[in-house]
Amino acid sequence: MLQAEIKSLLKEDISILIKVPNSAKYYLCDCGEASLLTVKEIQAISAIFISHTHIDHFANFDGIFRHQIGSGEKVVICGPKNIHQQIEARLKSYTWNLIAENAIEYEVYEIISKEEINVYTLRPPYWTQELIRTQNFLFTDEYVDVDFAILDHKTDSIAYLFKEKDSVTFHENASDFKKGKWISELKKSFENTDADQEIEIEGTLYKASDLFHLLTRNEGYKLGVIMDHAVDEDNYEKIKAVFSQADRVYIETFYKDTDQEFAKINYHSFASASGKIMNECKVKEAIPIHFSRRYTETDQQEIEAAFYKAFRN
Repeated sequence: MLQAEIKSLLKEDISILIKVPNSAKYYLCDCGEASLLTVKEIQAISAIFISHTHIDHFANFDGIFRHQIGSGEKVVICGPKNIHQQIEARLKSYTWNLIAENAIEYEVYEIISKEEINVYTLRPPYWTQELIRTQNFLFTDEYVDVDFAILDHKTDSIAYLFKEKDSVTFHENASDFKKGKWISELKKSFENTDADQEIEIEGTLYKASDLFHLLTRNEGYKLGVIMDHAVDEDNYEKIKAVFSQADRVYIETFYKDTDQEFAKINYHSFASASGKIMNECKVKEAIPIHFSRRYTETDQQEIEAAFYKAFRN
């Protein structure tokens, strides 16, 4: 299943690395300070997911692309409205006269709404953006599909849900047939809901639907990252629509309950509020993250205690 590692220390800004088992691909959520993030890990990042571009979530972007330049790879960057312009501005702020055109390619996904994603390309050395298409989904590859919610943080703040592809298990003990290529053909029919497909086994043709009982669909692991958001019902309805029944969710818990007035002023969440919405979403595991820099380790323990009390009800 997907594995997430917080790469920021307590007094650093947030950055979370998501690893795909048995794969060299990594995904990065936000580009805050991350002293635990290695150069090797950065060079394995295939997609970056930016919640919003406040400095504590975006300041380390330069450090990220510093170690990606020259890879020759395509790196996807997802983010809120105008993310393509902000990426372009960061890249154009440097001199690139010694870099080849094929050194790297960035593909930037600008989230306008749930149904409208603009896709731009940026390539060296001039980094001129080009709109190549508009699509109605965010991101998919051979390992995950990524859903999202657009939350209010006095600016758009994108919360991301990574869902592993479903898998299909064949129950060999439930069949007397010999193993063969028919198993992969049956799985393909099952995945494509092609019940009428004919499957040949040991010289006899069978209807695929008559063999579906030999298979089980395993729902993919769901891992969520919810960054900065105001405590309000509109945000919570959007969170419930995307993150209900998730396996694990990392959620912003910036303030202690005693500082919830600051949370209201600054469009952030606080301990018990984040725990409560995770309880209402019935997620299996919830982890509070992204605490105010003003807090000590003792304050963090207080936040976690209030969060888990609300989460576990």
